[in-house]
Amino acid sequence: MARNVDKSSVPAVTVPRLALYLRKLRELKAQGTARISSQHLAELIDLNPAQIRKDFSYFGEFGTRGVGYEVQRLEEEIAKCLGLWRSWSVIILGAGKLGRALVQYRGFAEYQFNVVGVFDNSEHVIGANYGAGRVRSVAELEEFCAQQPVDIAMITVPAAVAEETIDKAVAAGVRAVLNFAPVKVHVPADVVIRQVDLSSELMFLSFYLDRERE
Repeated sequence: MARNVDKSSVPAVTVPRLALYLRKLRELKAQGTARISSQHLAELIDLNPAQIRKDFSYFGEFGTRGVGYEVQRLEEEIAKCLGLWRSWSVIILGAGKLGRALVQYRGFAEYQFNVVGVFDNSEHVIGANYGAGRVRSVAELEEFCAQQPVDIAMITVPAAVAEETIDKAVAAGVRAVLNFAPVKVHVPADVVIRQVDLSSELMFLSFYLDRERE
């Protein structure tokens, strides 16, 4: 049974694993799997079953020893743990190629993330529609957020203007940021920020590919 949890007590490293469990459980449910053990789940996602049980223990007892977990119930409980019991409104700041690709990605809605607006500073794209209404000027951001509460901002602008763009989002009331710009930025303590550095990830792959050729 799930319980009310102080999420500040949950280690940050646990949260990405919960997202991994959720994706795999949704796959299993779609395949018609009704029950699964921690051992089997661990084999499917290459983790230790003890780690999976420990991750679940922060939120409650979801299974029965010797019987395993009901896939549908476990999926529902993890979704609640991740805050996916409600919808989250998302804006994209930067309507370049990456921003436009993100607007058109259909996977966000599956997890209750709804793109409600796209913003840019370029006259070449302001007014265009890439799938989430017309692209607005960044100058309209504060007014937009006053009328339509925004939970998350995805930042897809060049590195040189990333910090000032994030500052504008925070000033408009946004309290969670996903930053794709390849630069470290600073935000107030009450703002959650995650960095997605695609070049660093490619360098990681390059390192291991190069090592194999030595």
